[in-house]
Amino acid sequence: MLTALSYGKELILFYVIVFLTIHWTSGQNTGPSHGKVVVCYLGTWSVYRPGRGSFTIENLDPSLCTHLIYSFAGLNPSEDTIRSLDPWQDLTENYGKGGYQRITSLKLRYPHLKVSLAIGGWNEGSMNYSKLAADPLRRTKFASSAVDFIRKFNFDGLDLDWEFPGKRGGSPDDKLNFLLLVKDLKAAFRKHNLILTAAFGAGKDTIDMGYDVEGLALYLDYIHVMCYDYHGAWDRKTGANAPLRSTDVLNVEFTINYMIKLRAPTNKLVLGVPLYGRTFLLPEPFDHNHNRKPKLSMSSTSVGFQGPLTREGGFMGYNEICLELKNKTHPWHKFWDSESATPFAIRDTQVITYDDEKSIDEKIKFAMEKNLAGIMVWSVDTDDFQGDCTVDEENPQNFPLMRAINKSIEMSLEDLNNSILREKLKQRKNSSFRLLGSFNVIIVVFGLFIFF
Repeated sequence: MLTALSYGKELILFYVIVFLTIHWTSGQNTGPSHGKVVVCYLGTWSVYRPGRGSFTIENLDPSLCTHLIYSFAGLNPSEDTIRSLDPWQDLTENYGKGGYQRITSLKLRYPHLKVSLAIGGWNEGSMNYSKLAADPLRRTKFASSAVDFIRKFNFDGLDLDWEFPGKRGGSPDDKLNFLLLVKDLKAAFRKHNLILTAAFGAGKDTIDMGYDVEGLALYLDYIHVMCYDYHGAWDRKTGANAPLRSTDVLNVEFTINYMIKLRAPTNKLVLGVPLYGRTFLLPEPFDHNHNRKPKLSMSSTSVGFQGPLTREGGFMGYNEICLELKNKTHPWHKFWDSESATPFAIRDTQVITYDDEKSIDEKIKFAMEKNLAGIMVWSVDTDDFQGDCTVDEENPQNFPLMRAINKSIEMSLEDLNNSILREKLKQRKNSSFRLLGSFNVIIVVFGLFIFF
């Protein structure tokens, strides 16, 4: 009887251990397995886009991301606290939609996932953040209130999107004060094991004016480098949104190399990739009958055209672009710009520069060769999340760019590992040959010694 009871307890314990092991293992496998971070920003206003452009939290596929960032919250400058910019979407009070709660609850089904709240963004400007950062007492108060806010809504951390220190109404002292603000935040966050990240502008002048890169890297867990918006209709000429290379400093390779030169640790740098393109209007229709291939840097007007879903001049989400490029009634002519390693398309007076699977793969190869922490996207809501542009109609697949990013990371890391292995084998082979050569010399010398 005792033996049977003992056996039963052991059997129950065994099944408990098996269950917990399976649960733990499955929890670890709910996201990307390549070991790099994939940071997915969500612009929460995307829910207000029309038709199939409306993106809700339920449209997310967290298995494609390691980190989600809910964008944006704002600053209450009179209280030095974080405030919701859209209470009806973010909160549950007054029958609100509870966006904060809905996005953080994804961690229950996807245990690998970290969810942060972003504060700032373009519309928030710079002045209020500049004044906050300049005052030690206000910095301390904000850091304390930020911890309370983040923990209250079950976020894992805060992402700082001050656009930009030293600019847009900011102060020349912002560079130092931003460092002090980040230092104070980290001191408060460290006690609760909260994540602290920041989005950096990619232009050299923005970096020089606003960021003590080496100092900030001491306190930030990751630096999300916004490697896009290098060109747009504001240039009055066509240009790649996110050129990998160029003859000037406005390109991804320069930005990342410059950040590394300024002592940003590669294991904290996250390369930003746009899931959108930039649009331009030419003064007159492009003549495709000429035998010359069009090049970027064509003169354009100062305002680009809108997409039907994002409805923003000079901007189109990839979900809009891919549908446009499928238009056979009024077709586009597609081209590849080898200098910037990006595609572009022309139809009459309209030009779109954008990123696709090929150009993203080029960027990821560069990022992996530099051993960066991973990839960030702005923003997941403009990928083809509905699968409207799928090639295989019978097996439609959504989020093609997000899937391409994870696949490219895996393939790039595999290629790098194989390259390292080949190099080691080559070195070992050469070492063996040298050892064999030395042994042969010894044999010859020994033979001569015996002979004479």
